Amino acid sequence: MDILIILEDSNGKIHRMGLESIVAAQKMASGLGLTMGAVVMGANGDALANEASAYNIGEVIKVNDDLLVSYSSDGYAEAVKQIIEQENPTYVLFGHTYQVRDFAPKVSAKLMKPFLVDNVAFSTDGGKVVFAKQMFNAKLFSDVTPNGDGPYLVSFQSAAFSADKIETGSAAVRDGSIALDASMIKTESEDPFQEEAGGVDLTSAELIVSVGRGIGKEENIPLAQALAKALGAELASSRPVVDAGWLPSAHQVGSSGQSVSPKMYLALGISGAIQHVVGMKGSKNIVAINKDPEAPIFEIADYGVVGDVLEIVPKLTEALQ
Repeated sequence: MDILIILEDSNGKIHRMGLESIVAAQKMASGLGLTMGAVVMGANGDALANEASAYNIGEVIKVNDDLLVSYSSDGYAEAVKQIIEQENPTYVLFGHTYQVRDFAPKVSAKLMKPFLVDNVAFSTDGGKVVFAKQMFNAKLFSDVTPNGDGPYLVSFQSAAFSADKIETGSAAVRDGSIALDASMIKTESEDPFQEEAGGVDLTSAELIVSVGRGIGKEENIPLAQALAKALGAELASSRPVVDAGWLPSAHQVGSSGQSVSPKMYLALGISGAIQHVVGMKGSKNIVAINKDPEAPIFEIADYGVVGDVLEIVPKLTEALQ
């Protein structure tokens, strides 16, 4: 096996970033003629294996162990390490989730192999895979080519690949064999990390209305909220809106906020600074409304309207009601 994908459980289904990692693996395998497979584990391993078997990923390894029913960084790190040693892949792909950031560095330390984190793309050069990652608040890109013997541990940033592009197929499922002992687990995990108590999970939203400084002032935020309600969308914002105290930080999208990939991202008065774009560039359709015809947001927008959001948004909301 050349590529091994580590899939994560999200309420009984494969985590969205896991699906995106499958897309990355499929592209790598297609371009270089590589074989691939995936690993599932945990309390919902059977359900995850069944879901994964419907994708074009070669095979699915299901790891069952009582010590993996509840997540712990020690248990998952040891289990993944053992599977990697058994399968001997060249590349091990992860979605860059909070859970992966918790246990994957331990896998890296156990194997004495580097962990190439938070990549946004890859290319090939002479049969080698070159990974690209953003630097200096997404102002520069760095190409990284792993040298030496694998396995190379790699994670991809949220929305680096679109889960909608996943190839379906039929993958065989087999049981993986590992040897875990309770003495190997020295940590006990708490409840899964949340962005903010009572906050919003923008990463799973299909429709997002996002507001920028072009909204003018805090008193105009209800205009965007009304439009979001009419669309059945979540409300998001750029960093300046959060910094001004107009919306809580849980609504922020961008390099210092959440990364999203909705079916539609409606940007209201957002200029399109790179720090914001990196968090929403994976959106399927981007609609921008801005009174500045030279705003960078129009360079990536699928549909653009040059105009005042304070005039357009109320009329749009009224038309939807």
